[in-house]
Amino acid sequence: MTPADGHDCGWKEEAEKLKAENALLKKMLFGKKSEKLPRPVEALKKRGDVGKIDPEELRLKRAEKQEWKDGLPVEKVVHPLPANPATCELCGGLPDHPMPPEISSEYEKLQLKMIHLEHQRQKASCKCGSHVIVAPAPLKVIEKTQYGPNLWAWIAVQHCLDSMPFYRMAKSLERQGVPISDSQLGALFHRAAELLKPLYERMLVLIREEAVVQADETKIKVQDRTQTKTRLAWMWVFLAQKVLVYVYSPSRSGQTPVKVLGASQGTLVVDGYTGYNEVTTPDKRERAGCLAHGRRKLFECREKTPEMQEALDLILDVYMVEHIARENDIARSPTHRELRQTFSANAMVRLKVWLDKPRPHWLPGEPAGNAVSYIVKNWAAMTVFLERVDVPVDNNASESALRLIAKFRDSSLFVGNDEAGKNLAVLMTLVCTAVAHGLNPETYLADVLLRMQNTPMSRIDELLPQNWQPAVA
Repeated sequence: MTPADGHDCGWKEEAEKLKAENALLKKMLFGKKSEKLPRPVEALKKRGDVGKIDPEELRLKRAEKQEWKDGLPVEKVVHPLPANPATCELCGGLPDHPMPPEISSEYEKLQLKMIHLEHQRQKASCKCGSHVIVAPAPLKVIEKTQYGPNLWAWIAVQHCLDSMPFYRMAKSLERQGVPISDSQLGALFHRAAELLKPLYERMLVLIREEAVVQADETKIKVQDRTQTKTRLAWMWVFLAQKVLVYVYSPSRSGQTPVKVLGASQGTLVVDGYTGYNEVTTPDKRERAGCLAHGRRKLFECREKTPEMQEALDLILDVYMVEHIARENDIARSPTHRELRQTFSANAMVRLKVWLDKPRPHWLPGEPAGNAVSYIVKNWAAMTVFLERVDVPVDNNASESALRLIAKFRDSSLFVGNDEAGKNLAVLMTLVCTAVAHGLNPETYLADVLLRMQNTPMSRIDELLPQNWQPAVA
């Protein structure tokens, strides 16, 4: 090969790489929904490994829904008889003999109800009037606030879970005759975060103590100091079972994982991003990889490289084991570990053989070559789950936790400054962890906002979402 030929070959390889990248971008933007990577359970159903919903399971789901309906408060609406009813065609009499009413059900959604609570504290004095007693003042979130804890909690949940910007909240309240400005709503949100920050800091300590942590990060925009443009910042999530801790950072540097996890030991489940390198060393945490990332990369080039389907089927065999464990309620049990070490291990061995096959027509810069090299490079991390039953096969849980941030990014566009980003992380942490534990986040926040002021730090764990119990009246 002459130098000129080598030069031409390099250009051809670069051109093919750019073509492939362009095709992938077009597919992501304009491709059909069916071309998107299906969830593992959906792929298993399509392959025939998972059947239809069991009739008993369907019956239980319907019973749960009926139980929810039966638990709703019932408001009876009486519809009186017509004032001038028609007489009977047979006897000519009027229908004036009462009968049991005809009953039908309707489930209605009421608007947010705002009321003005007037607290009347009773007073009493002795005969001479020199000794006066008065009923204790009701607890408030902060002294002299005009707003009750349920409103504070509603603002936090609307902003965090429903990605509702403050100006849209203000418009919604205004339509119901409640004139609260968006600046006032924002002030209540950020003050709530400041009050609840001790709970957040305690959760940061607890996440560091967890043996298995999942982590991921995504972009978020923040208003620049000039107030005329935005800059990029990052929202991270650190997840352990049902505890989610969000961390705001102005950058994507590895200092955030170091700050959160420090020199703690255990396992960290992440993708291939190098920002986690400092906390995944032999004397710190073991790095576990994400099988879903590898699956996604293989799927993206399946159209031009049909042989990728063989690798996708082998990965799906691993997900079949996880599905069986969940369905039979044996996740993290010795039986689950045995299933992984037999069926999952066999699938991964066959996948490694497939990956190691020489394929000279797959260039390193092309999507197919990149997909294979990504899995091979991260193979040791991607197989940690075979020995550790408490380690998930992928990092989908933390990716799902960041979808709320993506939703927030679309609706609210940006946060006002770095402090606002940190406050968002505080309330996202408490709200999302409350939801993960099956709590009503508004009920939880309204309660702890009042109890924070009288709870000593030695008992702060009682107010964490994972430990919370409603206050006894």
